Amino acid sequence: MADIELKKKPSMDEEEQLVTKQRKDELKQEKKNEKEYYKRHKRMYKLTAGDVIFNICNYTVFILFTILCIFPFYYLFINTISSNDLVSKGLINFIPRGLNIDNYLSLLKANEVGQAFIVSISRTLLGTTLMVAASALVGYLVTKQQMWHRKFWYRFLVITMYFNAGTIPWYLNMSMLGLTNNFMAYIIPGIVAPYNIILVKTYIESIPAELEESAFIDGAGYWTIFRKVIWPLCTPILATIAIFGAVGHWNSFTDSLILMQDASHLFTLQHRLYLYLTQTSNIGALMNQGVSSVVGEQLMQSALNGKVIKYTISMVSIIPILMVYPFMQRYYVKGIMLGAVKG
Repeated sequence: MADIELKKKPSMDEEEQLVTKQRKDELKQEKKNEKEYYKRHKRMYKLTAGDVIFNICNYTVFILFTILCIFPFYYLFINTISSNDLVSKGLINFIPRGLNIDNYLSLLKANEVGQAFIVSISRTLLGTTLMVAASALVGYLVTKQQMWHRKFWYRFLVITMYFNAGTIPWYLNMSMLGLTNNFMAYIIPGIVAPYNIILVKTYIESIPAELEESAFIDGAGYWTIFRKVIWPLCTPILATIAIFGAVGHWNSFTDSLILMQDASHLFTLQHRLYLYLTQTSNIGALMNQGVSSVVGEQLMQSALNGKVIKYTISMVSIIPILMVYPFMQRYYVKGIMLGAVKG
């Protein structure tokens, strides 16, 4: 009977050592291959003199452009936290001097500015919320073939983007509806936004139809599908139109100027800023006409105070809306890109 030589089985430790050695050899080979690859293609990755010059010019231009965009806000800010005497003499240009926050504390004591700030905040929050909700619902409805006269209503919405009756018919219409000297004049006209509805509609059409079909099979209706399927998936485009709506409401002052003539407690912050700008301009015009020394000093002091107040209110009106962008930025580009082209 032939002797059968039994091969000795490697132990667990030996197997682990073998695997470790193989892995090390693989890593060494990968590094060697990478070195050979970069050595072979070194000329392809090497920047030429033209590339270096282009990069320097490119970075320089964009850095200067960024500074030009940021400097006006920086200039306003340093003038609001510097000494008012130095601001009045025009000595604050790049670095704040005589640091203080008295201007902001004075604004807190001004009832009319505080009231205007509350009106602007309330208008922005309520108007944006209703606009986003209406745009999402209408945008979803016009994607449904079962909607009664869907094409007619959609075209009717689009037509309003191209035709405008004008300021006087608009004012007469608002007056007949009882929306003059009324807070709802800020809210109701902006609830239906055709452009935002188009963005939402296009975005919803890019969502796979199988999601809705599976929900229908499970017994869900249109309202349930809208709340539990469409709304969560539309977060990027809804955040995008929310930015549009918030900026529009916050910066608007013409409707306050035209419709709230007898309701100063409903003036928006932008309207108050406009009034301060007008007041400062009028004082400057009176000073140029020539007045007595006592009156001239009083007007000069009023003009300087108006200048500081103008800067401070400008900063107060800018800061809140700037705080919205960091929270919405991650949705903004995605919402615009996916809502722009049906895919």
